[in-house]
Amino acid sequence: MSEQVRGRFITVEGTEGVGKSTNIAFMRTLLEAANIPHIVSREPGGTPLAEEIRNLLVVPREESMCELSELLLVFAARAQHLKTLIEPALAKGVWVLCDRFTDATYAYQGGGRGLSADTIDQLQNLVQGSLRPDCTLLLDAPVDIGMARAGARGALDRFEQEKLTFFDNVRDAYLRRVAQEPDRFAVVDARADLSVVQRNIAQVLKSQIELYQGGQHG
Repeated sequence: MSEQVRGRFITVEGTEGVGKSTNIAFMRTLLEAANIPHIVSREPGGTPLAEEIRNLLVVPREESMCELSELLLVFAARAQHLKTLIEPALAKGVWVLCDRFTDATYAYQGGGRGLSADTIDQLQNLVQGSLRPDCTLLLDAPVDIGMARAGARGALDRFEQEKLTFFDNVRDAYLRRVAQEPDRFAVVDARADLSVVQRNIAQVLKSQIELYQGGQHG
């Protein structure tokens, strides 16, 4: 019997209002058309316990949350998500399509909050071991465009209420991540018309599907 081919772990990143939800739904239709078993999840969250932790992170409250508490909560949710959902799915050959992952931590808690990359590195290694996404799609747009879109969606969560300078720092941190790991990232200009954005996403996903199918037949 041939050994089970591991599923591919695809993450989608970006600042507020870049169209992650719309384009993850589009990516799902492409995977369905290719008959690839998959699940869609998100961070923070993805399991009942991790979603409770997400609620602690995103709901505005009177007591301000210190930066280190925020970082530890993010990784607590991630540890649960990985152990309960992501790792078992990948081991069964199921693809995991995740709305944000650890690159968001480097961007939001590192770039936005100013926590050191070394601290985040330590927690990443502790919680994830060697697990990293196979491919990360960064939907990139200037912050003012994204925030205008996010504002049109309704009430803003605790992160969305931050000042534009916070999100400028987040975007800069994302782009530094791309420069550090260009082979893992695919950057798509989210300012373009949706049809153009999705054509570019389809090309990225097609290459991932070919790699996966090559592994099945190898």
